[in-house]
Amino acid sequence: MIELRDASMADAERLLGIYDYYVKNTAITFEYETPTLDEFKSRMARITKRYPYLVILLDGQIQGYAYAGPFVGRAAYDWSCEMTIYLDHRARKQGLGRLLYTAMEQALKKMGILNLYACIGYPKTPDAYLTTNSADFHAHLGYVEVGRFHQCGYKFGRWYDMIWMEKIIGAHKEAQAPILEYKNSKSKGEN
Repeated sequence: MIELRDASMADAERLLGIYDYYVKNTAITFEYETPTLDEFKSRMARITKRYPYLVILLDGQIQGYAYAGPFVGRAAYDWSCEMTIYLDHRARKQGLGRLLYTAMEQALKKMGILNLYACIGYPKTPDAYLTTNSADFHAHLGYVEVGRFHQCGYKFGRWYDMIWMEKIIGAHKEAQAPILEYKNSKSKGEN
C-alpha cells in the first residue's frame, strides 16, 4: 500500500538515512558530509514554515521524500521554487518519484506557485557516482533544461556540470495574486 503525507520531525532520522546514502556514494548532492540529525531537523523546520515537505510510504515504510524551497529568496521570486527529491536507493523504478512530484506539484499549484526549478548535477560522461537519471526523470515529468554551469561541482576527484531545469505550472498574469501559505495536514486538523 502506498501512502503520501506531510513529513514530521519524527521522520527526520529515516529521511537523513536516505540522504546519507547519496552524500556518501553519489554526486547527486554536492554535499561532502552528511549533516547531523539536528542540522537536518533545522533544515526541515525552515522549509516547512512556508513550503510542502512530503514523504511517500510503501507498506508503512518511508521510501522517499520531496520538498520545495525558495528559488532565490527575494520577494519577486515568490511564485517560483526549487524542487528536491530523494528516494531510498533501493526503491527506485517503482513510480514513487512520480507520485511524490505529482503531489508536490498539486500542493504548490494550490499555493499559487507558477515556476518549478530543479538544480541537478550532470556528468560529462555518466560514471559510478553520477548518471543522467535525475535529468531524465525531470524531463519525463515536463521539465526542460534552461541553463548549464560547466565543471562547477567537484566531488570524488571529478568535475561535474550542474544544470537547471524548469517547469511552468501556472499562468503568469499582469496583476498576480500573492502566493498562499501551505496548509499541511496538521494545520488542517488532520492526523
